[in-house]
Amino acid sequence: MLDTVTDPELRKRLSDIQDQIRGGLSRVDPHRRLQGRPVTHRVISGQTFEIVFSEVPRIDETEVLGVKKLIGQLCFCSVSPATAETLTVSFVVPLK
Repeated sequence: MLDTVTDPELRKRLSDIQDQIRGGLSRVDPHRRLQGRPVTHRVISGQTFEIVFSEVPRIDETEVLGVKKLIGQLCFCSVSPATAETLTVSFVVPLK
């Protein structure tokens, strides 16, 4: 995903966000609901950065708030059912 970003400042910012989540997820996700789940990252139209956790069994508000704190800037979260047993949890970070 970062391979398609050519702006060095934006590339660093996205890399920092990924590192913050990777480094702090164990602290904010004590029940391991997000850790080890498939995760994708993508930049949408150069305007937003989307982080999507798939196959999440459940999520609590404290875990969502913890990830938002790790991201460290304005971001939004949505949770939607993926199957009868799992959720998709998306975090969207405005880049502008």
